[in-house]
Amino acid sequence: ISELTDYISGKQDALNEKNTPPINYRSKIVQDNYNNIHDKYYGNPDVMGPDPMHGTHVTGIIAAQRNNGIGMDGVADNVKVMMVRVVPDGDEYDKDIALGIFYAVDNGAKVINMSFGKSYSPQKYWVDSAIKYAEQKDVLIVHAAGNESADIDTKENYPNPHFLFQNNTANNFITVGASNDPSMGQGIAADFSNYGNKEVDVFAPGVKIYSTLPQKNEYGNLRGTSMAAPIVTGLTAMLRSYFPNLTAVEVKQIIVNSVMHPDSTLADYKPGTQQAIAFAALSKSGGIINADNAVKQAENLEKKWAAEKSKINNKTATQLK
Repeated sequence: ISELTDYISGKQDALNEKNTPPINYRSKIVQDNYNNIHDKYYGNPDVMGPDPMHGTHVTGIIAAQRNNGIGMDGVADNVKVMMVRVVPDGDEYDKDIALGIFYAVDNGAKVINMSFGKSYSPQKYWVDSAIKYAEQKDVLIVHAAGNESADIDTKENYPNPHFLFQNNTANNFITVGASNDPSMGQGIAADFSNYGNKEVDVFAPGVKIYSTLPQKNEYGNLRGTSMAAPIVTGLTAMLRSYFPNLTAVEVKQIIVNSVMHPDSTLADYKPGTQQAIAFAALSKSGGIINADNAVKQAENLEKKWAAEKSKINNKTATQLK
């Protein structure tokens, strides 16, 4: 009942705001010059904000302490988490997203999880510059595909890896859809997940995901591509910690190339509909991430490098003789 009350209240607010200009809280609270990307010393150290549930749940999926018998295990061990709160309880601003990426890169992040998104990006060139900076600094960005049951090959979804004023795409960017457990009586793709065989790279579990909640020793289930993205981020963190010579682009290639392709006999549906569709048609890779396969590919790549390095060293030694 409380959830229904909140839902009705939100719809009433939306109706009222159709005819009422929004209050410019940013000018009153943040007090930065939004039009100046170089005006970046603003904000506060309150990473909790009005509601820390979403970020806490996402963080636990990536890095909750493993094997301690408490709650649940994060995907990765041996990782540190940098909390950068760039989205308020509402619309995200391009300036905050861009500066958040710059900050994370400059302070040592090797992978950035972005469990947020929107369909309009007025200062996309700022975000593009930050993504390009992350690419130059060998940082992988993992982005949730969104929860509108939409084909983002045709419907805009931001941030994305396509540079606005250049005819090229960032290679350090993974877009993640949410998969479902077909034993629950639905399709393999979650009914809410966005999809696209050009824009979505991989799928990862995003339904009934059990993770940490803000209160001490509190845990619970949430669903969304916001939960699928950190599973990919956790896998990225694991690969980059155990195989530190891998570049961001190589990690992306390994994750995409090592997916598991579900049994083709399992029925699947276009998200949000009852229209039958092959799961493989919903993303570039056509599959769901698989950590075991990814680690094996990383090991094989490392062995290949070692063999090539040995050949070079032997050749150099022969020349010196």
